[in-house]
Amino acid sequence: MSLETLGRAATIARRCGTDAATALLNEGLVSEEVFYRALARRLETSFLQGTLRLAEGVSHARCFAADAAPLACGEAPERIVAAPRGIAVAGLIAASARLALPPAITTPTALRQALFARHGAAIAEDASEALRRRRPEWSCRPGPQAIDLALVGIGLALVILLSRLPTMSGFLLFAFVQGLMLALLTFRLAAAAMGATEMMRREVSPTRSVLLTDEALPTYTILVALYREAKVVPRLLGALRRLDYPAAKLDIKFLLEADDRETAAAFQAASLPARFEIVTVPKGMPRTKPRALNAALPLARGEHLVVYDAEDVISPEQLRLAATMFASAPVSTACLQGRLVIDNHGDGWLPRLFAIEYAALFDVIGPALSAWRMPTPLGGTSTHFRTRVLRELHGWDAWNVTEDADLGLRMARAGYHVGDLPSSTFEEALADPRKWLRQRTRWMKGFLQTSFTHGRRPLDLYRRLGAAESLCVLALLPGTVVSALFYPFMLLGGLAELVYAVEDEDSLTVVKRAASTTVFLAGLAAMCLPGLVGCLRRGWFDLVPLVLLLPAYFLLGSLAAWLAVFELARHPHRWNKTEHGLARTSRTGALGRRQARPVRSASTVRPPSPLPVGSG
Repeated sequence: MSLETLGRAATIARRCGTDAATALLNEGLVSEEVFYRALARRLETSFLQGTLRLAEGVSHARCFAADAAPLACGEAPERIVAAPRGIAVAGLIAASARLALPPAITTPTALRQALFARHGAAIAEDASEALRRRRPEWSCRPGPQAIDLALVGIGLALVILLSRLPTMSGFLLFAFVQGLMLALLTFRLAAAAMGATEMMRREVSPTRSVLLTDEALPTYTILVALYREAKVVPRLLGALRRLDYPAAKLDIKFLLEADDRETAAAFQAASLPARFEIVTVPKGMPRTKPRALNAALPLARGEHLVVYDAEDVISPEQLRLAATMFASAPVSTACLQGRLVIDNHGDGWLPRLFAIEYAALFDVIGPALSAWRMPTPLGGTSTHFRTRVLRELHGWDAWNVTEDADLGLRMARAGYHVGDLPSSTFEEALADPRKWLRQRTRWMKGFLQTSFTHGRRPLDLYRRLGAAESLCVLALLPGTVVSALFYPFMLLGGLAELVYAVEDEDSLTVVKRAASTTVFLAGLAAMCLPGLVGCLRRGWFDLVPLVLLLPAYFLLGSLAAWLAVFELARHPHRWNKTEHGLARTSRTGALGRRQARPVRSASTVRPPSPLPVGSG
């Protein structure tokens, strides 16, 4: 290493408030092997490379925490191999004079690979089963059986049939059901009203002067779980390299499955600096994204942690803004949810309607739930956490196929809240109805899993959350699935109530007809108004007329709900993988495709301009 390189690292370290060793490695000024060879020479000890043979009988968690592990007998004269990071490098150098035999030195990558090779089965078991062992009431296993689903369905059908009887008891039951449905619809209608009110205020983008400086920023871990995503690797790396965050304070981990050689090769061809790590998840079941995230959680070095998907294009300021918001938020704010934005509008009618739906969810309903401090099912990507809270909650449920919704509810049960992060992450929507249906079926199945899991003890849930919060959970999770299941029948019944009239109806029938009409119209309003407000907030005026198609779009959601019920009975934990990298257009250019049409955005965040992958 030249004096010029060392001087540059020292300058970066002073500016960022970190150490020179981290600056050298994370900025890519020197490779891991060169740095740790030099460290071994300075300590006058062995440098080990290649496959390491580690001793048994030591907890892998302790080894990960210490960045060191015991060696098998005969591996080297030293008994310990270490790969110190950050200020631990200087500490080891300072202590070397007092050590009779310094540890052997290796690279962090080699040490991690050796630990995964030695303790792979234990790591895989922890990633899959730690939540069930420690908090079995939070785990979705064993989950509902087919008989449970059948009984719930029969119960719901009986309630609906009894409520239609022309008796006083039937009328009272009908009034209760209709009142409950209105209460559930209130959350979406109130969110739309709140969003419309917010539109009247001028939105100002956060300026750099109000964000944390490089020195004040904490270390941030980024986790990206990928499987067969080689085609989007260049775009993903480009988005991560453009982040407005000091490289010396980034800890980026790509989580790959052992059999995904194509994606691994795409990363190896990129020649990444040390802030980017490739973690191969040990083989195990289930083959799900949350299991991969759990395997990497013990490796996270950041005070905060964010999860991204493979196809995400992140607004460059997002991490700095999140760190700034965490610094001023109460400790009970455990998570910040970024705004997910569908960007491939030009790919067909399905992506356009998907974009309207996401605008309703992430630009209208999500911010409202955050403002009201209500439980929030998370979005699965652009979810920023306090790392200590994630560990306190034992990570994600590896067996839940919508681990994000489950984790949002678990945070609420533990007394934490989700904040709104007004920063965009651009995504692509599936244009193929069959692929869209597979994805939506998984979401609906996960909502059912989460509903059954946290509905085992409804009174306990009510006591922990409160009345309004419990009603919110009922509306957002089981209410979403149940309303989707019965939506076609309710739609037909509502239309019949509107167009079919009978002379000389008794007063009871008139009241029931009026109530049904009210709920029907309120349902249509709750379906369309958040999407309308979301389009207006984004400046998507060309999509406004398509809001009227949402009732037809949600018929597809109803089909997905029915498929989810059957799949939950037959394959409760099967993960329907979403294929990425299929977008042909990009409204903002964020996805690296041609512009579908000029965009006039009222969003608080400008879309990132596409740059070459090697930039930054």
